[in-house]
Amino acid sequence: MVRALIAASIVGLICPLMGMFIVLRRLSLIGDSLSHIALSGIAASTIFNGNPIIGSLVASSLAAIIIDRLRSSLKEYADLSIAIIMALGVGISGILMSVSNVNFDLFSFMYGSIATVTKEDITIIIITAIIVLLFINLFFKELVYITFDEESAKLSNIPVKIINIIFMILVAASITMTLRIVGVLLVSSLIAIPVATSLRVAKSFRQSIFYSILFGETSILSGVILSFYMDVAPGAIIVIVSILQLMIVSLYKTKIDKRKIEKVINN
Repeated sequence: MVRALIAASIVGLICPLMGMFIVLRRLSLIGDSLSHIALSGIAASTIFNGNPIIGSLVASSLAAIIIDRLRSSLKEYADLSIAIIMALGVGISGILMSVSNVNFDLFSFMYGSIATVTKEDITIIIITAIIVLLFINLFFKELVYITFDEESAKLSNIPVKIINIIFMILVAASITMTLRIVGVLLVSSLIAIPVATSLRVAKSFRQSIFYSILFGETSILSGVILSFYMDVAPGAIIVIVSILQLMIVSLYKTKIDKRKIEKVINN
């Protein structure tokens, strides 16, 4: 449980942080795509007695680079790259799990499991988080520029291709370290929903990042704790908490907006 809380607190910081750039680039479904590829990496590493986290990291990183290349070549249909990689991930993982005689807990990878978080996983998660934070700190201005206007960023001599490749690999790494807690089927929710909630109340880009991390931490930590006492998959509880946050914030924002409109009318 202690290991799960440590992992959850780091994941709750990194995923919404990366999620802000992902959502604004209209790549919200990339989490689903890379998580399905990560599942094939998990299956392959299990067959060859390797570390599932390393296997999923390698597989999802390669897929992230391919998605970035496909996005560049299919500009008008950029979302197709995500669909293609998702289909590929489902196909490969299905074949690997069918032909192998290795028995591993598929449910825990699908919906997350507190019990599966190991000390080795914590080490990998911490290293990944440090790399992600360093990258965002060093290239924050460039990432913001690319996110809002990629073409202008290219004209400004910003190394867009290199930054995009590194960013996509780090997205893959963030998704990989989330699998143990949230699971393959629900990982994209931790990337997108806290961001969607923060965009309802934030008044600036930096403020939206702060709120997305706040909502992400709240949902994942409360989800892990509730799943422990309720004896259910943590991923499912985390998603429910995230959705409830979004609903509450949306209702509150709607109420505030109505009051402002009424105040203007009355004046």
